[in-house]
Amino acid sequence: MKQVNVHQAKTQLSQLLADVENGEEIVIARAGKPIARLVAETTERKVYRQPGAWKGQVFYTEEDWKAGDAEILEMFEESINAPLFPEEVT
Repeated sequence: MKQVNVHQAKTQLSQLLADVENGEEIVIARAGKPIARLVAETTERKVYRQPGAWKGQVFYTEEDWKAGDAEILEMFEESINAPLFPEEVT
């Protein structure tokens, strides 16, 4: 960690930024008292979803779809007779 005064920071900003890019941490001080810290930016850019990115990579057979349909139908039929508010069951 390197400490510089405000005047040095103003006159050597480009060099200080290069030092930060190379992994150094810079503290800017006024009258010997630290007031700011220059550190490398670590925020990564958000990656947005790209439509079709999984195209051709996931495969479902007709049997897979039918099994899923059967499972959903079974859960639906079970829910028909279930009480709407379970705490009211005596």
